[in-house]
Amino acid sequence: MRKIIYACIALSFIACVSVPQQNNEKTREEKIEDILSNIVPPVIPQSQLLVTSFGAKGDSVTDCKPAFDLAMLEAEKSGGARIVVPAGVYIVNGPIHFVSNVCLDIEKDAKLIFSQNPEHYLPLVPTSWEGTFVNNYSPLIYAYKQRNIIITGEGTINGNGAGGFSEWRAVQKPGQMLTREMNHNNVPLSERNFGDGFFLRPQLMQFYECENILLENFSLINSPFWCIHFLKSSNITARGIRFDSQNANNDGFDPEYSKNILIENIHFNNSDDNVAIKAGRDNEGRTTAMPSENIIIRNCYFKGLHGVVIGSEMSAGVRNVFVENCTNTGYCKRGIYMKSNPDRGGYIQDIYIDNVEFSDVEDLFYITSFYHNEGSGHATKINDIYVNKLRGKSAANNGLVIQGFPTEKVKNIYFNDFKLDNAKNAISIKNAENIVMSDIEIGNTPGAPSFVHSK
Repeated sequence: MRKIIYACIALSFIACVSVPQQNNEKTREEKIEDILSNIVPPVIPQSQLLVTSFGAKGDSVTDCKPAFDLAMLEAEKSGGARIVVPAGVYIVNGPIHFVSNVCLDIEKDAKLIFSQNPEHYLPLVPTSWEGTFVNNYSPLIYAYKQRNIIITGEGTINGNGAGGFSEWRAVQKPGQMLTREMNHNNVPLSERNFGDGFFLRPQLMQFYECENILLENFSLINSPFWCIHFLKSSNITARGIRFDSQNANNDGFDPEYSKNILIENIHFNNSDDNVAIKAGRDNEGRTTAMPSENIIIRNCYFKGLHGVVIGSEMSAGVRNVFVENCTNTGYCKRGIYMKSNPDRGGYIQDIYIDNVEFSDVEDLFYITSFYHNEGSGHATKINDIYVNKLRGKSAANNGLVIQGFPTEKVKNIYFNDFKLDNAKNAISIKNAENIVMSDIEIGNTPGAPSFVHSK
């Protein structure tokens, strides 16, 4: 029988008080407004190019890669354009490389299906893989040092990962470990050349050192690896996207070293994290020192492995993250998950969770400084986390877990109005201080105490 526990706790390290507010400190709402004022979707020239005018055919047979290349070239020559993809099935044998000032409009009933042939994604391009900069296969949709980019429309982008790149996960370990060795040993980027024989899967979309990005309304399915990766990029709006991507490591969004991001009205259905906020791995992340910050996630529908994750590659730090007014449409293993280990260093701070609901999970809220039980020498600072109105129906394992590091305790975590109908274990807190709780209920809400004397 599942062990059901309720909790409304006041212990020596937990006080039922309100969140402290300094007189000169901005409210959560004011901080959000400040971030939104710096997020302005790009404006694209109104000139229109039909990709079919450059030789593309939506016949599910013709290779349309050359047509997309020609359309991008023409848009670049004219200072920008809207490239329209009409209804049809378009085979793309290789990556689409964006130039600045381009809107790719994938109309309703238009489908892009990418090749499974790795040779189509050569030559190598500058990219990043699990938090380490490398030269690798090109992401399927790729922008490097560009600005003013829009991908819109009600069409579908199919990464065609199943049966192709997705099978590389089983043989990626040598290449994966080599990236980490190069990271730790400061190997020059010019020597970090992967590609053939290393089996490092490309992301479906990557925006690297880009600014002014709008992604909206399309469906994204069947990614070979991470779905949408923002790398060293800023001023980003993503809204109305629908994910259905069930291959290994199919995170929805991975902001990394990126800032001023709005993610809203997204329908997730991913085999991995819905949103995973990162900031580089280990030595490289600490020396890059570019935090991921000013990120708003709101009005989203979670379904997949985890709802919102910070880490584990977050060595440059993550701060000013707001998750609000979100719910779920299916199972998530964990709801809110912040993870690091003593290899990472960096910090996680100023995180705001407000009015977020999950149904059945393994763990509802989890902070750990011991991810994979590995690492040494670089404990992460985790502090100033504000959780208001977090809901769950059932937790197969834990309701609320905080695992700090003995020499770097988790500090200043504020919970208000936390309700979980039942859990195997209610609350576990270790190596933490100033954990403040108000209105916490895990299990059935207790009524008035019994007044009948025992016999």
